[in-house]
Amino acid sequence: MAKIVTKIGDMFSVECDAQNKKYFQYVANDLSMLNSDGIRVFKTSYSAVEQPDPKKIVADAVEFHAHVVIKWGVEMGLWHKVGHCGDIGRQDVFFRDSGDYGNPEILVSHNWWVWKVNEEHVHVGALVGDHQKAEIGIVVSPLDVVHRIRTGKYDFVYPSYE
Repeated sequence: MAKIVTKIGDMFSVECDAQNKKYFQYVANDLSMLNSDGIRVFKTSYSAVEQPDPKKIVADAVEFHAHVVIKWGVEMGLWHKVGHCGDIGRQDVFFRDSGDYGNPEILVSHNWWVWKVNEEHVHVGALVGDHQKAEIGIVVSPLDVVHRIRTGKYDFVYPSYE
C-alpha cells in the first residue's frame, strides 16, 4: 500500500449514501489528545457526482469537530482525499472528556475535563454553561466519524452531563 501523506488543510469526502456525500477538513494535530488529528466536518450534503470547490466547502457551517486518525479512514476506504484549502478556520473549540468514561454504571458524570486544541486539560467537575456545548474529545475510530456524519450522533456509550 502506498504511504498516506496528510497535511493540515487537506479535504476529504465521506459517502452518506449512494447519492450524497459530505466533507471534512484536517485542521490540527492536538498534542493534548494523543497527538491525534483534529477535523471539522461541514453541514452541507452534496450529490455524489458534485465536485465543489474547497473554498466553497470551508465557507459552510461546521457540523462538528472530532479527534481521529485520518490515515486509518483512508486505509479502510471510508473517506478519500479530494483537495486542500489553507483556510482552516478558528481553533478555539472546546472539547470534553469524562473521568467516568468506560464505566457503564455512571449515566451522568460530574467529573469532566475540558480543553482546546494543544492546551492543557482543565478539570471542571460538572459541565455548566458553554462547556455543555463542548465536543466529545476522545480519539474516535474512523467508523465512529462516518456514523456521526450519516446519523448526527455517535453510536458508542458515553456519560451525559445532565
